[in-house]
Amino acid sequence: MEKQFTHIESGRARMIDIGEKQEIPRLARAAGEIILSGETIEKIRTGTVEKGNVLATARVAAVLAVKKTPEIIPMCHQIPITAIDVDFKIGEKTISAEIEVRTIGKTGVEMEALTGVSAALLTIWDMVKSAEKDESGNYPGTSIQNIRVLEKLKG
Repeated sequence: MEKQFTHIESGRARMIDIGEKQEIPRLARAAGEIILSGETIEKIRTGTVEKGNVLATARVAAVLAVKKTPEIIPMCHQIPITAIDVDFKIGEKTISAEIEVRTIGKTGVEMEALTGVSAALLTIWDMVKSAEKDESGNYPGTSIQNIRVLEKLKG
């Protein structure tokens, strides 16, 4: 099956000038979920996933992703991150990730929080993919969803 892509070129891409903005405290919280099988959730709870401690690894991935956001998202400014909190909630067939990022800077940290959530959830998927595959190597019941900004504060 051949895919057709339309090439759209706009005039330019530019990073917004934040030079005149005041440095103020800023916070963003983002969240998202991964849907997994009940068996996989139980392996995570009991620490029997072959690759190791899933949530500890996902926590480290989230922190690294937050710090590297300007390297991944082209128009993001490099800003001083003052704090990162990573929290997980385990349900029957879901794991929710919530990331809070704080700075004292000239621009918000919502992209950093969203990037942290995405990396955490992708890391969970990577660590449990062998348990989630069906006979043909696909992931019919596994999905990442609802990645969103919960809160953005400044001042």
